Amino acid sequence: MAGSPRRAASRRLQLPLLCLLLQAVTIILFAIFVRYNHETDAARWHWGNHSYANNEFYFRYPSFQDVHAMVFVGFGFLMVFLQRYGFSSVGFTFLLAALALQWSTLVQGFLHSFHGGHIHVGVESMINADFCAASVLISFGAVLGKTGPAQLLLMTLLEVALFGINEFVLLNLLGVRDAGGSMTIHTFGAYFGLFLSRVLYRRQLEKSKHRQGSIYHSDLFAMIGTIFLWIFWPSFNSAPTALGDTQHRTALNTYYSLTASTLSTFALSALISGDGRLDMVHVQNAALAGGVVVGTSGEMMLTPFGALAAGFLAGTVSTLGYKFLTPVLESKLKIQDTCGVHNLHGMPGVLGALLGVLVAGLATHDAYGDGLESVFPLIAEGQRTAKSQAIYQLFGLLVTLVLAIVGGSLGGLLLRLPCLDAPPDSQCFEDQIYWEVPGEYENEAQGPLTVEEPDTRA
Repeated sequence: MAGSPRRAASRRLQLPLLCLLLQAVTIILFAIFVRYNHETDAARWHWGNHSYANNEFYFRYPSFQDVHAMVFVGFGFLMVFLQRYGFSSVGFTFLLAALALQWSTLVQGFLHSFHGGHIHVGVESMINADFCAASVLISFGAVLGKTGPAQLLLMTLLEVALFGINEFVLLNLLGVRDAGGSMTIHTFGAYFGLFLSRVLYRRQLEKSKHRQGSIYHSDLFAMIGTIFLWIFWPSFNSAPTALGDTQHRTALNTYYSLTASTLSTFALSALISGDGRLDMVHVQNAALAGGVVVGTSGEMMLTPFGALAAGFLAGTVSTLGYKFLTPVLESKLKIQDTCGVHNLHGMPGVLGALLGVLVAGLATHDAYGDGLESVFPLIAEGQRTAKSQAIYQLFGLLVTLVLAIVGGSLGGLLLRLPCLDAPPDSQCFEDQIYWEVPGEYENEAQGPLTVEEPDTRA
């Protein structure tokens, strides 16, 4: 099952050598460029004679913990629905996120916190690196089961660099507001992964739908990821926002939006099925769309009513996407979206960006008062009108889509290099090509797989 001896030897060396090379290069770059920031450095903090309670660590670290749990537990377990790919889903999530955290610290550091020849890091840079890792894992979901670890590591290197560039262009050059990342995280990660998948399209996988299905306990484990993500998403959206009312408002808007997307998901799932039964695929994914759709506007004066309406719309669109759009993407556009990231992150991300355009265009001094400066500093300073800010928000979405589409297409060409260890068609969505698996798993693999229905994610 593991392939030819020559292929096995290549696989044995390729991943270790690539991991060791990347880690060695990262260690050297950290030694040269990375330093503690003023709130982390012992000499600089004590020289300033600050109160310990004022250290940003105590305000940001609880949010960081939640975001960290989302990245490693939430995303990892959300993708274990494939019946024979659980080790890879969780294990490769662990691997890619660990690399992305280091690499994004460098990329984001050079772009955002490079002073005096050094990158200065603290708890805020930890949160930003986790956001970048989340975008990488969204893209991973689109090519789940069809790529080897060496390919995925190279995908991570490219995507982290492009993520940092896109984020810098939107936030620094265009002055776009996107605290929860509807554009920079979800839209970018989804469309990067979708076009990566398009370039890596495999016609023969259409004949192996049985391996892309789920079984009872794999869907149950995937719900662990869903619950983790659902609970902690208010922290995800509010983690980088200004302390005080802005952070409080972002968490509240996300909280209500998630509840509405959950109800719309249950309603639509039962409505569109032939017999009125719920589909676990919808519940695992579309219920989370409420967190994505308020990523951009969560810190704005969206109002609780607006949060509920946005969440309900996102859950509806996401559920309908799983039922009707995913099959069309594969049959017509040749995009094999394993996890349905277009439905959970792509469409809700675009909707969230457009919602941000609308709410930004309605911003007034009367609505925000003195708080306008923390949400829309350029409007507060008189450099922009609400209308011009809305136009910049829309332009930011277009920039994100272009960079994601071009980057994903180039990434697909890179990953198609014959020297990389791509799994053969017959062993896609199988753990045992890359992992030592229990004996009962190998015995199962020799017999036919029995699944009532193929999973509707792909």
